[in-house]
This record gives sequence, structure tokens and C-alpha cells, in this order.
Amino acid sequence: MAKEKRRSSKKRKALWWIVFLAAVAVFLVSGYQLVSVLMEYKAAENEYEDLEIYAELPSKSKGAKENPAQETQEDEGPVIDFASLKAVNEDVVGWLYVEALDINYPIMQGEDNDYYLHRTTEETYNFAGSIFLDYANKGDFSDCNSIVYGHNMKDGSMFGRLKQFREKDVYGKSMYFWVCTPEKNYKYQIFSAYETAVGSDTYLLFDKPGTEFLEYMTDMKKLSEIPVGEYEFQKSDHVVTLSTCTGNSSTRFVVQGVCVNA
Repeated sequence: MAKEKRRSSKKRKALWWIVFLAAVAVFLVSGYQLVSVLMEYKAAENEYEDLEIYAELPSKSKGAKENPAQETQEDEGPVIDFASLKAVNEDVVGWLYVEALDINYPIMQGEDNDYYLHRTTEETYNFAGSIFLDYANKGDFSDCNSIVYGHNMKDGSMFGRLKQFREKDVYGKSMYFWVCTPEKNYKYQIFSAYETAVGSDTYLLFDKPGTEFLEYMTDMKKLSEIPVGEYEFQKSDHVVTLSTCTGNSSTRFVVQGVCVNA
């Protein structure tokens, strides 16, 4: 009987050690994964901070506005050194600047929508990836609807702050964003911000401007979760759709703007 108790006690101790060692292993693996993720975040942050030397923002060149909400359409926007950016990567097609959220990144365009999903401007593998234009769009943003994607990063980088446009103290700062290209700087007035299903009509591309596109803009404005100013849409307008994930694989959050200085 005593021998059986000793054997039972040894089994319990052995089981306890197995559970303990398994817990330690899980802890170490989780810690390693967390550190790896944080290192990737930091690497991406450093790379994009280095690229900011090629972008002179309005607030830096002209002085900060006392009331950013009173922006005018005559603003020239950021000054971008595209020659230097193209030397880093020929796939740079533009630069995105969203003043209300301090989103300030080069825009890439690959041969598909996968390449820059997890590659930076310098083509280094990184989960943060790049801000990139849909491969089916024209690189000069002359399409009716140009779609720009970015990850919803937990540290707020890339499009991690885009969903903050739901907050009044954010959209109250500025209802404009800029897309700068080697040819021209385009200013966009935000006319809609909302959550939508993956593959919804939001992501429609149009062969040419016309009545169908006019109806599209009107329909998208109705979906807005935030109040937007008045704008009389024209068939010849150009829209940029900024899109990011929401944490729900079936939905995306988008902010749409119409060009006001074409």
C-alpha cells in the first residue's frame, strides 16, 4: 500500500513538472513572439521616419495654423522630393498626408495587391507593410475612384488611426487630405467615413466618369457615420478611398475624399 502511494506521489510530481515546463515553454514562445512583433514595429517606424526627410509639410514650411479647420483650397500642400524617393524605390507613385491624424507616408503600387501588404518602401519584409494604391488603378490618380490601402496597426502607425475620424475632435480639425504625385498635389475634401463590408460597392472601379459614378458618390456620402460639409458632386470628379481593416475579417473602415483642386 505504501509503495502504491509513493508511486502515485511520483506520478503527480512528474505530471506537475510536465505542466510547469509546458507553461514555461508557452511563456517563452509568447515572449519571443511579442518581442519580435515589437522589433518589427520599431524597424518600420524607423524606416518611415527616415523617409520623412523627403516630405516638407505645410506646417513646417509655412508655420502652424491657429485654426486648422479653416484650411483653404488654395493651399499648396506638402513639398515632396520624388527624385530621392524614386531612387529608393521606383514603385513610389505618391505621398499621402492626412493632417488631422498625422498620417504621412509614401504611397506604393505593385503588380498586385499582395506585394506591399507586408513589404516596406525599401522592400524589406515587415508586417506593417506599406500604404499602397490598388494595382488596378492608374498610378497618377486620374481614375474616378482610386483605392489606397493600409494596415490598421495596433501601435497607431500606417492606417491605425484612420478609424479615429469617427471622433468629433479629429474630424473637427480638418476635413481634407492630400495626395501628392510627381505631377501635382491633389487636395481631397472628405465626404464620407464609415464601416463597410469587404467587396462592397465602395470598392467599385469605373472605366470612365458619368452618371453611374455620380450616383456612386451620392450613395457613398449617405453611408457616412460623421457629419460632412456640403459638396455638389460632378460627373468628372475624382475620389480617393482610404481603406483599412477593422479587426473583423468581413468589414473594413474607409474614409473617402473628393478632389477639390483638379
